Amino acid sequence: MENLAERLMEELNCETVFTIPVFGGIEIFESVVVTWIIMAVMVLLAILLARNLKVESPGKKQLLLEAGVSFLYNFFDSILGGKGRRYIPYLCTVVIYIGIANIIGLFGFKSPTKDLNVTAALALMSIVLIEYAGVHEKGVKKWLKSFTEPVAIVTPINILELFIRPLSLCMRLFGNVLGAFVVMELIKMIIPAIIPIPFSLYFDIFDGFIQAYVFVFLTSLFIKESIDD
Repeated sequence: MENLAERLMEELNCETVFTIPVFGGIEIFESVVVTWIIMAVMVLLAILLARNLKVESPGKKQLLLEAGVSFLYNFFDSILGGKGRRYIPYLCTVVIYIGIANIIGLFGFKSPTKDLNVTAALALMSIVLIEYAGVHEKGVKKWLKSFTEPVAIVTPINILELFIRPLSLCMRLFGNVLGAFVVMELIKMIIPAIIPIPFSLYFDIFDGFIQAYVFVFLTSLFIKESIDD
Protein backbone atom coordinates (compact mmCIF):
# COMPACT_ATOMS: atom_id res chain seq x y z
CA MET A 1 0.00 0.00 0.00
CA GLU A 2 2.95 2.31 0.59
CA ASN A 3 4.03 1.77 -3.02
CA LEU A 4 0.51 2.62 -4.17
CA ALA A 5 0.54 5.83 -2.14
CA GLU A 6 3.90 6.77 -3.63
CA ARG A 7 2.70 6.08 -7.18
CA LEU A 8 -0.47 8.08 -6.53
CA MET A 9 1.56 11.04 -5.26
CA GLU A 10 3.73 10.79 -8.37
CA GLU A 11 0.67 11.00 -10.59
CA LEU A 12 -0.75 13.96 -8.64
CA ASN A 13 2.57 15.79 -8.58
CA CYS A 14 2.76 18.46 -11.30
CA GLU A 15 6.39 18.59 -12.35
CA THR A 16 7.82 21.79 -13.81
CA VAL A 17 9.40 21.09 -17.20
CA PHE A 18 10.89 24.55 -17.70
CA THR A 19 10.39 28.16 -16.67
CA ILE A 20 9.78 31.13 -18.96
CA PRO A 21 11.88 34.03 -17.59
CA VAL A 22 9.18 36.75 -17.73
CA PHE A 23 7.07 38.35 -14.98
CA GLY A 24 9.27 36.78 -12.33
CA GLY A 25 9.24 33.37 -14.02
CA ILE A 26 6.29 31.40 -15.43
CA GLU A 27 6.46 27.69 -14.64
CA ILE A 28 5.41 25.37 -17.45
CA PHE A 29 4.12 22.08 -16.05
CA GLU A 30 4.28 18.64 -17.63
CA SER A 31 0.52 18.62 -18.29
CA VAL A 32 0.87 21.82 -20.35
CA VAL A 33 3.71 20.39 -22.45
CA VAL A 34 1.76 17.18 -23.10
CA THR A 35 -1.27 19.29 -24.05
CA TRP A 36 0.91 21.15 -26.58
CA ILE A 37 1.95 17.78 -28.01
CA ILE A 38 -1.70 16.71 -28.30
CA MET A 39 -2.57 20.02 -29.98
CA ALA A 40 0.29 19.54 -32.47
CA VAL A 41 -0.91 16.00 -33.23
CA MET A 42 -4.50 17.21 -33.74
CA VAL A 43 -3.38 20.04 -36.08
CA LEU A 44 -1.10 17.69 -38.03
CA LEU A 45 -3.87 15.09 -38.41
CA ALA A 46 -6.32 17.80 -39.51
CA ILE A 47 -3.88 18.98 -42.20
CA LEU A 48 -3.08 15.47 -43.42
CA LEU A 49 -6.65 14.18 -43.40
CA ALA A 50 -8.14 17.31 -45.01
CA ARG A 51 -5.73 17.34 -47.97
CA ASN A 52 -6.97 16.58 -51.50
CA LEU A 53 -10.63 16.26 -50.55
CA LYS A 54 -12.89 15.46 -53.52
CA VAL A 55 -16.55 16.07 -54.24
CA GLU A 56 -16.71 13.18 -56.69
CA SER A 57 -15.15 9.73 -56.29
CA PRO A 58 -13.73 10.27 -52.79
CA GLY A 59 -11.13 7.82 -51.53
CA LYS A 60 -11.41 5.49 -48.55
CA LYS A 61 -9.57 7.96 -46.31
CA GLN A 62 -12.06 10.73 -47.11
CA LEU A 63 -15.05 8.42 -46.67
CA LEU A 64 -13.75 7.32 -43.26
CA LEU A 65 -13.12 10.94 -42.26
CA GLU A 66 -16.59 12.02 -43.40
CA ALA A 67 -18.17 9.12 -41.51
CA GLY A 68 -16.40 10.13 -38.29
CA VAL A 69 -17.26 13.82 -38.65
CA SER A 70 -20.88 13.00 -39.56
CA PHE A 71 -21.20 10.70 -36.54
CA LEU A 72 -20.00 13.43 -34.13
CA TYR A 73 -22.05 16.15 -35.83
CA ASN A 74 -25.26 14.08 -35.85
CA PHE A 75 -24.74 13.04 -32.23
CA PHE A 76 -24.47 16.62 -30.98
CA ASP A 77 -27.12 17.88 -33.40
CA SER A 78 -29.62 15.36 -32.00
CA ILE A 79 -29.08 16.90 -28.55
CA LEU A 80 -28.71 20.59 -29.34
CA GLY A 81 -31.02 21.01 -32.33
CA GLY A 82 -30.82 23.91 -34.77
CA LYS A 83 -30.21 26.56 -32.11
CA GLY A 84 -27.09 24.88 -30.81
CA ARG A 85 -25.34 23.93 -34.05
CA ARG A 86 -22.89 26.81 -33.71
CA TYR A 87 -21.37 25.08 -30.63
CA ILE A 88 -20.77 21.68 -32.27
CA PRO A 89 -17.19 22.46 -33.46
CA TYR A 90 -16.15 23.27 -29.88
CA LEU A 91 -17.71 20.07 -28.52
CA CYS A 92 -16.07 17.96 -31.25
CA THR A 93 -12.67 19.50 -30.48
CA VAL A 94 -13.04 18.90 -26.74
CA VAL A 95 -14.13 15.26 -27.09
CA ILE A 96 -11.16 14.52 -29.40
CA TYR A 97 -8.74 16.29 -27.05
CA ILE A 98 -9.97 14.52 -23.91
CA GLY A 99 -10.06 11.18 -25.74
CA ILE A 100 -6.42 11.54 -26.81
CA ALA A 101 -5.40 12.92 -23.40
CA ASN A 102 -6.89 9.93 -21.60
CA ILE A 103 -5.08 7.33 -23.73
CA ILE A 104 -1.77 9.15 -24.21
CA GLY A 105 -0.39 7.27 -21.21
CA LEU A 106 -0.08 4.24 -23.51
CA PHE A 107 2.68 6.14 -25.34
CA GLY A 108 4.70 6.90 -22.22
CA PHE A 109 3.27 10.36 -21.48
CA LYS A 110 1.45 11.45 -18.34
CA SER A 111 -2.21 12.12 -19.08
CA PRO A 112 -3.03 15.86 -18.71
CA THR A 113 -6.45 14.94 -17.28
CA LYS A 114 -4.69 13.62 -14.17
CA ASP A 115 -3.87 17.26 -13.42
CA LEU A 116 -6.75 18.96 -11.58
CA ASN A 117 -5.78 22.29 -13.18
CA VAL A 118 -6.45 20.86 -16.66
CA THR A 119 -9.87 19.43 -15.81
CA ALA A 120 -10.78 22.67 -14.01
CA ALA A 121 -9.82 24.69 -17.10
CA LEU A 122 -11.91 22.45 -19.36
CA ALA A 123 -14.88 22.74 -17.01
CA LEU A 124 -14.49 26.54 -16.80
CA MET A 125 -14.41 26.88 -20.60
CA SER A 126 -17.52 24.73 -20.88
CA ILE A 127 -19.50 26.67 -18.29
CA VAL A 128 -18.54 30.00 -19.91
CA LEU A 129 -19.81 28.63 -23.23
CA ILE A 130 -23.00 27.38 -21.57
CA GLU A 131 -23.82 30.77 -20.07
CA TYR A 132 -22.78 32.58 -23.26
CA ALA A 133 -25.21 30.36 -25.18
CA GLY A 134 -28.00 31.40 -22.81
CA VAL A 135 -27.20 35.11 -23.15
CA HIS A 136 -26.85 34.85 -26.93
CA GLU A 137 -30.16 33.07 -27.36
CA LYS A 138 -32.31 34.85 -24.76
CA GLY A 139 -30.68 38.25 -24.34
CA VAL A 140 -29.27 39.62 -21.08
CA LYS A 141 -32.62 40.51 -19.47
CA LYS A 142 -34.28 37.18 -20.18
CA TRP A 143 -31.10 35.33 -19.13
CA LEU A 144 -31.05 37.14 -15.79
CA LYS A 145 -34.76 36.53 -15.36
CA SER A 146 -34.19 32.77 -15.82
CA PHE A 147 -32.45 32.71 -12.44
CA THR A 148 -35.77 33.54 -10.79
CA GLU A 149 -37.64 30.66 -12.42
CA PRO A 150 -39.85 28.83 -11.62
CA VAL A 151 -40.28 31.05 -8.53
CA ALA A 152 -38.15 33.89 -7.17
CA ILE A 153 -37.39 32.09 -3.91
CA VAL A 154 -35.11 29.60 -5.74
CA THR A 155 -32.88 32.37 -7.14
CA PRO A 156 -29.98 31.67 -4.72
CA ILE A 157 -30.06 27.98 -5.68
CA ASN A 158 -30.02 28.83 -9.39
CA ILE A 159 -27.05 31.16 -8.86
CA LEU A 160 -25.25 28.51 -6.82
CA GLU A 161 -25.75 26.11 -9.74
CA LEU A 162 -23.38 28.29 -11.80
CA PHE A 163 -20.55 27.14 -9.51
CA ILE A 164 -21.81 23.58 -8.97
CA ARG A 165 -21.87 22.72 -12.68
CA PRO A 166 -18.20 23.42 -13.45
CA LEU A 167 -17.17 21.80 -10.18
CA SER A 168 -19.11 18.63 -11.01
CA LEU A 169 -17.68 18.50 -14.55
CA CYS A 170 -14.16 19.03 -13.24
CA MET A 171 -14.27 16.54 -10.37
CA ARG A 172 -16.12 13.86 -12.38
CA LEU A 173 -13.46 13.83 -15.12
CA PHE A 174 -10.53 14.10 -12.70
CA GLY A 175 -11.94 11.54 -10.26
CA ASN A 176 -12.75 8.91 -12.88
CA VAL A 177 -9.35 9.17 -14.59
CA LEU A 178 -7.53 9.00 -11.27
CA GLY A 179 -9.81 6.22 -10.01
CA ALA A 180 -8.97 4.11 -13.09
CA PHE A 181 -5.27 4.57 -12.30
CA VAL A 182 -5.75 3.42 -8.68
CA VAL A 183 -7.72 0.33 -9.74
CA MET A 184 -5.05 -0.63 -12.28
CA GLU A 185 -2.28 -0.25 -9.70
CA LEU A 186 -4.19 -2.46 -7.25
CA ILE A 187 -4.69 -5.13 -9.93
CA LYS A 188 -0.97 -5.04 -10.75
CA MET A 189 -0.12 -5.48 -7.08
CA ILE A 190 -2.46 -8.45 -6.59
CA ILE A 191 -2.00 -10.19 -9.96
CA PRO A 192 1.17 -8.80 -11.56
CA ALA A 193 1.33 -11.15 -14.56
CA ILE A 194 -0.90 -11.48 -17.63
CA ILE A 195 -4.31 -10.73 -16.05
CA PRO A 196 -3.85 -6.92 -15.86
CA ILE A 197 -3.55 -6.66 -19.68
CA PRO A 198 -7.30 -6.80 -20.51
CA PHE A 199 -8.03 -4.48 -17.58
CA SER A 200 -5.41 -2.08 -18.94
CA LEU A 201 -7.13 -2.12 -22.33
CA TYR A 202 -10.40 -1.25 -20.58
CA PHE A 203 -9.18 1.51 -18.26
CA ASP A 204 -6.59 3.03 -20.60
CA ILE A 205 -8.65 2.96 -23.79
CA PHE A 206 -12.36 2.22 -23.38
CA ASP A 207 -12.82 4.05 -20.08
CA GLY A 208 -10.78 7.00 -21.41
CA PHE A 209 -13.16 7.44 -24.32
CA ILE A 210 -16.17 6.95 -22.04
CA GLN A 211 -15.00 9.83 -19.81
CA ALA A 212 -14.54 12.06 -22.87
CA TYR A 213 -18.08 11.15 -23.98
CA VAL A 214 -19.59 11.86 -20.55
CA PHE A 215 -17.90 15.27 -20.31
CA VAL A 216 -19.14 16.56 -23.69
CA PHE A 217 -22.52 14.87 -23.30
CA LEU A 218 -23.20 16.74 -20.04
CA THR A 219 -21.85 19.97 -21.54
CA SER A 220 -24.19 19.65 -24.54
CA LEU A 221 -27.15 18.92 -22.24
CA PHE A 222 -26.38 22.04 -20.19
CA ILE A 223 -26.12 24.10 -23.39
CA LYS A 224 -29.47 22.70 -24.56
CA GLU A 225 -31.04 23.62 -21.24
CA SER A 226 -29.52 27.11 -21.41
CA ILE A 227 -30.80 27.94 -24.90
CA ASP A 228 -34.29 26.49 -24.46
CA ASP A 229 -37.12 28.77 -23.37
